[in-house]
Amino acid sequence: MRSYIVLAITLVCTVTVVAAQGPASSFPRGSSLQSWQDPALPTVLAKCKTRPQSFAIPVRAPKPGEPAPAAPTPAPLPTSTAIPGVIVAGQTWKQVWAWEGNNADGIIAGDKGTMLFANNDASNVMRMDPATGLATVIHTDTNTGGAVSRSKNGALFLVSRGVPTAVLQLEPQRKVVASTFNGEPLECVGGVMNDLSADSRGGVYFSVTRTGVFYADPKGVVSQYGKGVEGANGIILSADEKTLYVTNGGVVVAFDVQANGSLTNQRDFAKLRGGQGGDGAAIDSEGRLYVSTGASVDVFSPKGEFLGIIPGVPGLHGVAFGGADKKTLFAIVFYGDWGTPTARNRVIAIPMIAQGYTGRAK
Repeated sequence: MRSYIVLAITLVCTVTVVAAQGPASSFPRGSSLQSWQDPALPTVLAKCKTRPQSFAIPVRAPKPGEPAPAAPTPAPLPTSTAIPGVIVAGQTWKQVWAWEGNNADGIIAGDKGTMLFANNDASNVMRMDPATGLATVIHTDTNTGGAVSRSKNGALFLVSRGVPTAVLQLEPQRKVVASTFNGEPLECVGGVMNDLSADSRGGVYFSVTRTGVFYADPKGVVSQYGKGVEGANGIILSADEKTLYVTNGGVVVAFDVQANGSLTNQRDFAKLRGGQGGDGAAIDSEGRLYVSTGASVDVFSPKGEFLGIIPGVPGLHGVAFGGADKKTLFAIVFYGDWGTPTARNRVIAIPMIAQGYTGRAK
């Protein structure tokens, strides 16, 4: 692949970022550690009143003398079936970005048709132009940042999956929003930070794998909500911010959002039809909900009625509307073996009839 070096100066509020633009192969893969991988974690957990259950993502380590595994082959991209008002039949996904490692997560729309996503292994945030496949690193040293969310007010937030685990604000100024729960480090809740959705009050909802749903208010005070939501993964607010949707295994759970950000009236909103379980989600301008399932995108009406499936590929774990008119659906796909040299991510896109919600990035 021909190498491109373009000086890009990105001005975001009062923060200026200067970085080189280039294709995937021009960026280092990275080797950042999630909290459960970090040798420093036991020292942090020693501060917990109740030590949480251990958490780890299974990693297939090569056996002694075993040859290096070959690079995985990406699955063929399927075509769509029709969903009235959502997508016409015969549309085909196309690849717009690819990189080694576990290096694309929490995708959202950026300015002028670009997309933003966090890079877990590389501990940075990228702005990617789908028209060229080129990207710019706009934030570095995110401590294994795993997902991003931008509020209606324009503030950009990220979950740091390393030690110390935290919710960070990256724009307009960088600061730690929350790093403790009930006076203890966030590591004490167990699991690993997963997804987040920022509200217009300055607070952030976030999910923790195997633990549940949390809200960090504008002062950084963290509260936990929900019962039986240990499978909490993807998390997103409705356009009016009166409902919070959370994927929980094979179902989507909904909560009513109160004026102070607290959550009430937990209920099962929808049952997923495709894939192995819910992950990242998005909404459109009509209030429909789009949920990645590990193999597809399931689409639901604002009332939770199942509308149809957009066929995907194994490992599809995040979705967001983007493009100049927000009529393109982007998805993140992971394939290969997590935490090994075969780990791969790619971003794919498909044209839509539906338009994403334009009142915020996602």
